[in-house]
Amino acid sequence: MLTAAALAAVAVNPSAALSWLPGGLGGGGTEASGAEPSPLAPGTARPTGAPGEAPEDVPTRERPFAGSPAARWESGEDAVRLPGAKAVNGVPADRIEDALRGTKEFRVSASLDPAVLKGAEPGKALALVDPLRTDCLAELRAALRKPTEDNDPVTTITRFDPGKIDLVGEVRVRGRRTVAPGKEAEGRAVITADHTFVYGVARAGGDETTRVIVRRVLRVLRVLRVLRVLRVDAADPARYQGTEGRLRIRDVRGETGDDDCQDGDGPINPSFLSDLRTAPPSPAGEARDPYDRSQGLSRSGGPDECGVVTRT
Repeated sequence: MLTAAALAAVAVNPSAALSWLPGGLGGGGTEASGAEPSPLAPGTARPTGAPGEAPEDVPTRERPFAGSPAARWESGEDAVRLPGAKAVNGVPADRIEDALRGTKEFRVSASLDPAVLKGAEPGKALALVDPLRTDCLAELRAALRKPTEDNDPVTTITRFDPGKIDLVGEVRVRGRRTVAPGKEAEGRAVITADHTFVYGVARAGGDETTRVIVRRVLRVLRVLRVLRVLRVDAADPARYQGTEGRLRIRDVRGETGDDDCQDGDGPINPSFLSDLRTAPPSPAGEARDPYDRSQGLSRSGGPDECGVVTRT
């Protein structure tokens, strides 16, 4: 499967005191000071825990990341950094570098392209998927054309309804990529891209602002060359055919913080503080910190795994 399942989380605004959240969140927002926090150095390894609490503040259109750890993160596509490429498991460095660049292009198209964020088709991302992986392409195209509960495009592609949501500020990004030997045979390497994207969003035409936090883990297979892999795995040659210059995607896992937990409608639907004050959702599932990148994402998931985020 291209997509595993997305975990949608009902957001809790950190400046609101909502009694149904375990432990509660208290305090009011402070006035925006205009001071920008010092940026973090790029991440190179998995962190050992969640980031510390940011100075409490209320997000605005002018400062959508106020009160968030993402205020210190890098922004835009330059934040999707390329690690140095080296040979892995018999796959030469130039092929590894090609796959790393392809995963970045896929990431940028699927998670950062302004037109895609507003609902346009992610043509660049689709063009990068190996056409021989007809199951992946068919699943993605079907999700974009007619989303369902079991096949929602937001597991792989970030989309908002521009009639309801305005994107504010440049997307903040934190993540890393790793290259590991493929376990099945020599001459195979797996590139894993693990990134968290934080989007500032406001009601269309209004001032109320919040954030959406999306973490996605993308795994891509790279082989030494097609003929060698076919010889090694002659019992099932179709399994290892591939198109040069395209990505053989193994799987994508996603987790979205501040969604309405309604899988299958296509876009991400964030909750604003006024929504939670008038009709706070019942807690479902465990409470999670969407900024905590110290743990991997589960391969399970689905509409019954809607949790509660502890901050946005």
